[in-house]
Amino acid sequence: MQKAVLKIDGMACGMCEAHINDVVRKTVPGAQKVTSSHKKGETSFIAEGEIDLEALRAAIDKTGYVYRSGEVVPYVKRGLFGG
Repeated sequence: MQKAVLKIDGMACGMCEAHINDVVRKTVPGAQKVTSSHKKGETSFIAEGEIDLEALRAAIDKTGYVYRSGEVVPYVKRGLFGG
């Protein structure tokens, strides 16, 4: 699994966050735990397969929000007791 953290400008409220979350879910098959924060200007999610940052950039830019950067790192699921 992989985790992506995106920096996005233009989100101003909870509806903006929901709009970005929908774009991520439509663009990345199997995206899970999608969360956005307009205060941080950040969206994060995990996915089983490859995460195409260029496809996300194009999809987000079409909505009027501004994709600033994205980082994909391996995601390791933690056990119940953090192990």
